[in-house]
Parts: sequence; structure tokens; C-alpha cells
Amino acid sequence: MSEAITEYRNENTKDIDILSTIDMVRKMNEEDKIVALAVEDAVPEIAKAIDLIAKQFLKGGRLFYFGAGTSGRLGILDASECPPTFSVSPDMVQGIIAGGDKAIRISVEGAEDNFDLGREDAKVLTDKDVAVVISASGNPKYLLGVLDYAEEIGAKTIGVTCNSHGRVAEEAGLVVCVEVGPEVIAGSSRLKAGTAQKMILNMLTTGSMIKIGKTYENFMIDLQAVNEKLKDRAIRIVAQIANVSHSEALASLLKTNWEIKTSIISIKMGIDAEEARAELKKHGGVLRKILKASELSV
Repeated sequence: MSEAITEYRNENTKDIDILSTIDMVRKMNEEDKIVALAVEDAVPEIAKAIDLIAKQFLKGGRLFYFGAGTSGRLGILDASECPPTFSVSPDMVQGIIAGGDKAIRISVEGAEDNFDLGREDAKVLTDKDVAVVISASGNPKYLLGVLDYAEEIGAKTIGVTCNSHGRVAEEAGLVVCVEVGPEVIAGSSRLKAGTAQKMILNMLTTGSMIKIGKTYENFMIDLQAVNEKLKDRAIRIVAQIANVSHSEALASLLKTNWEIKTSIISIKMGIDAEEARAELKKHGGVLRKILKASELSV
């Protein structure tokens, strides 16, 4: 098993403990600039991963993130943002961390080294699902256990890693590898590696949700308007897409229980909420298809 690049010493930051605060921050910022360029190199693989996830979603499959430590927490964070952003069930995208929920806040030593625990946690998978295993080093036995079980049942697998020589890169069906180089503090993969992982996970869920019709243009048309900020956003979205005043948009949203797509269809087609919901169901919930089918200009 090769040593992960994140364990190497960074020649650019050997003096970080004696720098002024502002120079220390500049060093960290310089290193962070490397991350986006490294992610750019992996764009083709990220696109393939998005298409795979979207395809499984349309088959009724789910997306599971598996990780240990920082990687596990990042997966949980990304998964938890999907229901309020895209109005999907919490079951559709889930994050699982080695060591269980306790490990979200407190490190559970040894969990990442437990192959059998990974296999056990992976038993939530079906052959329709996608398992994304996340690791900077690409070597946790926990994730190898997840991949082992996923392969056994025929679930799709994606590895998100920062080490092309790690076991995850060898075992996952599709690999997104972003080598960001040695960390500012040797071995602290919550830094550049964590930032790269967060960027990739953002793309995976956002991209796959776009592919299945959860946005219209770049509007968040499936958000859950659960507070004043989001209600204001919903009103603006309906007003802009349906080309009506804010007061008309609000009136429609109140009739549709704050369902943005239902409101837009109701206004544009001159139908009530139930008829609008029926149109959505008929077109798989994709607003663009309905507007195009009805030859409604936006």
C-alpha cells in the first residue's frame, strides 16, 4: 500500500509556524488555489459520475456516500442539503460515516480500518443504487468493505479520492481522482483534500439533480419554501418564469401550498393546482417538458 500524497511534507509550508499571521494565511490561500485546477483535470470523470447517478435515479435508485472522518462528514453534509434544495426524500441521497452518527462529532478510532463494518453498513444498498466512497488516501479498509459488498450485489460504485495509487482507485467501478499535492500541515486531509472532495460532491448532486429536471434554467424550482427567505425566493422564481407580478405569484403559491412548479404551470396554462400536478406527473416532473409541450414561451 503506497503512502498517500497528503502524508508528504509540503516544501512550501515548512516555515508556517514562524510566519506572521497574514503570511500564514497567504500560504494557505496559495495552496487552496491549487485545488480548483486539480478538480478541473477530473471534469471528464465527474461528468461520467453525474450521468451514472442520474441514470440510477431515474430507475428508482438512490445515492449513498460512504466515508470515514472528514470524508464521511462531507458526505453527510452534501446529502443533508438535498431535501431542502431539491425537494427530494431524505432517502434519495444519504451519507454514512464509519463509526455511526457519533463519528459525525467525535472521532471513532479504528472505524476506518474495519472491513467488516464497511460490508455491514453497505447492506443498505440494492442493485439500483450508487455507492460513492470518499477518501483522501484511498485506502481505508472500511471503504474496501463497502465496495466488496456493493460489487457482490451489483450496485454501481464511484470512488472519490486524492490518491491514484490507493486501493479505492483500484476497486471502484468509476474513479474521480484529484491529486491536490501535500497538505499545508502534513497529513491534515481536511484541508486541500477536503476542499476538493466538497467541490466534487457539490457537482455530483447538483449535476445529477439538474439532469433529472430539478431545475429550470438555473432556477431552484423544487426548493422547499420553509422559511421567509425561501418563500421570498419562491415568489421571485414564479414571477420571473411565469412573467407575472410578485403579488400574482404569491397568490398562486398560496393556492398550491408553495409548490413552485405547480404554480408556474397553473399560471401559464390557466388551470387549477390539481390539473397542474397531473401535468407534472405526466411529464415526469420536468417543467421544461411541460412548457415545451404546451408551446409556452418563457
